[in-house]
Amino acid sequence: MMGTIGEVASFITSGSRGWAKYYSPTGRVFLRIQNVRNGKLELDDVVYVDPPDSQEAKRTAVQAGDVLLSITADLGRTAVVPEGLGLAHINQHLAILRLQGVNPQFVAKYLASPGGQRQFERLNREGVKAGLNFNDIRSLQIPLPPLAEQKRIAAILDAADVLRAKRREALAQLDTLLQSTFLDLFGDPVGQRWKMATVEEVARNEKNAIRTGPFGSQLLHSEFVSEGIRVLGIDNAVANEFRAGEPRFITPQKYDQLRRYTVRPGDILITIMGTCGRCAVVPDDIGIAINTKHLCCITLDRDTCLPEFMHEYFLRHPIARHYLEQSAKGAIMSGLNMGIIKNLPIPVPPLDLQRRFTAIAESIQQQKALQREHLAELDTLFASLQSCAFRGEL
Repeated sequence: MMGTIGEVASFITSGSRGWAKYYSPTGRVFLRIQNVRNGKLELDDVVYVDPPDSQEAKRTAVQAGDVLLSITADLGRTAVVPEGLGLAHINQHLAILRLQGVNPQFVAKYLASPGGQRQFERLNREGVKAGLNFNDIRSLQIPLPPLAEQKRIAAILDAADVLRAKRREALAQLDTLLQSTFLDLFGDPVGQRWKMATVEEVARNEKNAIRTGPFGSQLLHSEFVSEGIRVLGIDNAVANEFRAGEPRFITPQKYDQLRRYTVRPGDILITIMGTCGRCAVVPDDIGIAINTKHLCCITLDRDTCLPEFMHEYFLRHPIARHYLEQSAKGAIMSGLNMGIIKNLPIPVPPLDLQRRFTAIAESIQQQKALQREHLAELDTLFASLQSCAFRGEL
């Protein structure tokens, strides 16, 4: 049997603007859309407010068991307010669904399922602007099996989700291990009395060792084809490790005109447009490829600097981060360019130490690949469980 949110909600409200003036170092938790992630409240990036008592403060206060729903931008995120949160309020990007006679976890999980998300997609397409109004929220359809069955389904999905959360946590711990290992080895270049150089000085001594991709009419979007020579863009580096990204190709004839932009295994890719400052190492199996103008590509002198060291240094080291932050602030437009990257100061540790770190990094990357594979399997299992559960087949 299907019903609607309007039939089971005793109270629906959204937050409002203007809370910034109440921000405080301590006080009541102020929930924003970024706190609703992975189907639960994430309070690692929380802010606090100290508002005066008012009808507005009462209206936007959450209670344990409320379902929170994102209603603008990234529609359809859900979380259930847990016991023990205390006094908390929501901003204008979230709505509170206070339900009666149904299990909040079951409702939240259904709205986050493919069946629930399709409704948000439809409402978003039909709306004049991205966002849900109260009538949209009330119209959302949900299955309504008996309450005991709702609780059973929610518990099964919770158990499956715990396994996924553990895999995500394992991935995060591997990232932390890589960072701490890097800083243990290379965190004090001054104390080690290592030579300081610039990125330009550790690049290979050849023309175009540091380059961006073709600009303007050199490469038009209309010249991309379905197969041929690969073209790398922001999506290949935005995760701070190389990802397959969107398939883009040019013909061998076009490549002949753009050979100077060839990307090689072990090159460093840095995003300089759009999402700036992301970094990845080109893998050995890349084949023939070029990069777009959105990337800066660096071919290193590997007798001086190894790619894995350069990658982690760019992302993790305080010297690099401070330089990049200060340079971006001083740029005409906030972002990166080849001049900033060429002049980035970088220590030159002994190659043996860089090789040692490279071996550790490769081992950690292998473990991450294994964890991602397991997570993908669990995601598939979870999707199957969702489908069966909400069709009454679980």
